Amino acid sequence: MNESARHSPLPPHTVSVAPMMGWTDRHDRYFMRQISPNALLYTVMLTTGALIYGKKLQILDYNPEEHPVALQLGGSDPKDMATCAKLARQYGYDEVNINCGCPSDRVQRGSFGACLMAEPEVVAESVDAMKQAVDIPVTVKTRIGIDNQDSYDFLLNFVGKIAEKGCETFIIHARKAWLNGLSPAENRTVPPLDYARVYQLKKDFPQLNIILNGGIKTIETIEEALEKLDGVMIGREAYQNPYFMAEVERRVFGTPNVKSRDEVIEAMMPYIERCLHAGTPLKDITRHMLGLYQGLPGARRWRRILSEEAYKPAANTNIVRLALRQVADL
Repeated sequence: MNESARHSPLPPHTVSVAPMMGWTDRHDRYFMRQISPNALLYTVMLTTGALIYGKKLQILDYNPEEHPVALQLGGSDPKDMATCAKLARQYGYDEVNINCGCPSDRVQRGSFGACLMAEPEVVAESVDAMKQAVDIPVTVKTRIGIDNQDSYDFLLNFVGKIAEKGCETFIIHARKAWLNGLSPAENRTVPPLDYARVYQLKKDFPQLNIILNGGIKTIETIEEALEKLDGVMIGREAYQNPYFMAEVERRVFGTPNVKSRDEVIEAMMPYIERCLHAGTPLKDITRHMLGLYQGLPGARRWRRILSEEAYKPAANTNIVRLALRQVADL
């Protein structure tokens, strides 16, 4: 991927699909792009250590069809963050995002993720260094608080200090994170959602782009949020029920000709063939497609065939066509 592949700067009013560890890899993003031509897509969080010291630059590769696509970074050293921002620019990413929301123990041991909410000055220094290094948007994804530091003033101070260094876009997961006592999965569901706090943040920082994340499962929720905010980020619903993004295309973006589920599968076939030829196992791609027919007759058989057959060594696109015959795209 080269710099000429990068698109123009993204509009602040947008719908995006959240970075999700183990889920939103390049195969999932290619699949998602067949459903939603306009949503902003994110990589999984990549650590500065893996890119700089592990030299795992191949994990930056992606398909040109994925644009607009953003790179999410995990790190806290401003110099390293700037170096990785340059890599994001070099590889043609449309945005580089700082993870200040992940509560996992592993991330905390690396002194990044949600624990950075307690150190806004550190995040601000990284933003400053990154913005001096690149001309693509530098954004921050965060929570509304951590542990007992969950007052609105705490969030206001965090955002304010980082905004002073030029960060214009904040993606707010409208739950606080418990750094001790809850697993990452529990942190996605147990702390209560507080959309009102995110709406208030936009009122206090009208000049910033404020994006809502957390618990978004309906078009009505999206439409309500877009009346007050600059965008929404959809997480698990986009992965577990991917064709939900087709409804987003129709009703939010106004896209007139959205692919049917069957057309999405047909669009995936050449890509799957290319990946198989390059040595990628079928299961690495089809695991992201299991929820495509959710709620339709034959969806269970679709999932079962892909789950059982795609793991076999000689599995190819015939398995996908076999599964496709089990479902009815209404």
